[in-house]
Amino acid sequence: MTPLRRALLVAGIGGTAAAAGYFAHLWRIGATGTAAGDDVAAAILGSTLQSLDGAPQTLAGLRGKILVINYWATWCAPCREEIPLFVRLQREYAAKNVQFVGIAIDQVDKVRTFAREFNVDYPLLIAGIDAVELSRKAGNKAGVLPYTLVLDRSGKIAASLVGSISEARMRAQLAPLL
Repeated sequence: MTPLRRALLVAGIGGTAAAAGYFAHLWRIGATGTAAGDDVAAAILGSTLQSLDGAPQTLAGLRGKILVINYWATWCAPCREEIPLFVRLQREYAAKNVQFVGIAIDQVDKVRTFAREFNVDYPLLIAGIDAVELSRKAGNKAGVLPYTLVLDRSGKIAASLVGSISEARMRAQLAPLL
């Protein structure tokens, strides 16, 4: 085998492996636009959660907006660190039809106190085990917090982000959806 053929063969195998890895990653995070992902997004939008005043609420009324849905808890240190970023970005992107929503896996009184302390001005909802299970189906396989979903204007999952998010990463997720 000539050196050129060997180099082309290695490059072809490497490219194929890289493409397979990329598509496996997209499948793992639920960003492939599959019908199953659409069903999970619809279930998240339709699930009933509790508002901080105790009223039942769904996210279905927010269809048509870009939604940033953040699963978090007051006892989660990385969650506490990223909430001020989300507050800032909500204010900045509100005019562009972006809506942040916090889904707390926590007790309502602790979330109320946290919301006042951190001046959270976007909706915070209280979730039970059903919401955690939906987050797993959406891509949070390990069930970790924080976990953030970005839904496009049509209600499809555009990104599934496990762990703490930097400002640059969040802006990069939102930019193509605006």
